[in-house]
Amino acid sequence: MSTGAISIVVVVAVVLAAALVIRVVRAGASRKERALRRRFGPEYELTVAQHAGDAKAAQRELDERLRMYGDVKTQPLSGELRERYVAEWAGAQEMFIESPERAVAGADQLLARLARDRGYPSDGYEEQVAALSVHHADHVQGYRQIHDAAVRAGQGQADTEELREAVVHARPFFEALVRPPHHSATARPETTRQYHGGRQHSRLHRWLPGTGTGPGAGHTRLGHTRKGGAW
Repeated sequence: MSTGAISIVVVVAVVLAAALVIRVVRAGASRKERALRRRFGPEYELTVAQHAGDAKAAQRELDERLRMYGDVKTQPLSGELRERYVAEWAGAQEMFIESPERAVAGADQLLARLARDRGYPSDGYEEQVAALSVHHADHVQGYRQIHDAAVRAGQGQADTEELREAVVHARPFFEALVRPPHHSATARPETTRQYHGGRQHSRLHRWLPGTGTGPGAGHTRLGHTRKGGAW
């Protein structure tokens, strides 16, 4: 075989090897992307958008969150503490009628305490959200929304409709954190009986999703604003 032919064979071999390496790398990147998409769901797309469409930068950030918070050991709430949080959330919703700003600020603080009691970091909001995004990717955006609304309300920059929407969007996050262990999103929550005037009530039965009877059964009761619009 001539020197020229040998050179051609070597070049072809190098090109084929490089193509194989690129294919393997791309396959690995594709698997990584699929894994992150499955883990983070809507949080993946949100992070990509925050990085102006740079998927690799978003993946690096999500990988870092997994490394730092993937092993967070969460703690279940006691029945008494769960009932207390449910009552507080109901109170915040009722307060909205008289003072939307106070209601949203109170709900934001409630969620921070609830996350802390479940075992998530409590040194700062950003760290807490990052940890929550790993374990509650489907709902953590609701926490961000109500926190941002509370900040804007404190600056006098949020209207009532914005605040109402913040509470509505934060509700699934609250429900996910307060739900008893081993209960799916559609499972019937635990109930605690209370008696008022001879009639039994259950705060969890009333305020958590998928419960209740009569019109609107299967949906969380949220009350009404002054204008009469349902939450």
